[in-house]
Amino acid sequence: MDTDIVKLSTDWAKAEVFSGKIVWLFSLIYIVTAIGFLYLGKTAMAKAFVWPFLAAGIFLITVGAGLFFANKPRIAQFEKEYHQNPEAFVQQEIQRTAESQKQLTLVFRILPVIIIIAAILILGLPESQNWRAIGITIIATAAFLMIVDSNTDSRNTIYHSQLSVSQP
Repeated sequence: MDTDIVKLSTDWAKAEVFSGKIVWLFSLIYIVTAIGFLYLGKTAMAKAFVWPFLAAGIFLITVGAGLFFANKPRIAQFEKEYHQNPEAFVQQEIQRTAESQKQLTLVFRILPVIIIIAAILILGLPESQNWRAIGITIIATAAFLMIVDSNTDSRNTIYHSQLSVSQP
């Protein structure tokens, strides 16, 4: 049972670290795209995407860093913490995953609202290429974060239920 819970926990943390790396990959794609628009973009619309994509890329770097640096140390800590006090470890993880579920519910309410506001921005200011580029970038970034967070939510729900069943 010990190794099952530790393996379950470390596998969850490794998957979260991988998500952080995927977010970093997308941040690089955003930044390279911004640079491409800067140097290769010939139209005003292409030039309008430079700053929004650069800002979104930097934002995604911080999101990826949060995922990576919050979970990378947990991989090594889980086994040590579990062996010190198995009941406390499982209880702490159950509480943490329950809190994460609440936060993810909030994220899935906020991101669609952000997408709707960005779409209204695009429709409301159709003659402004800068605002259109900002709106499109926000929609793309929020949609990407919903994809990542839907995987995080699914993984968190499974992890939480497995921990609840395996309480020592």
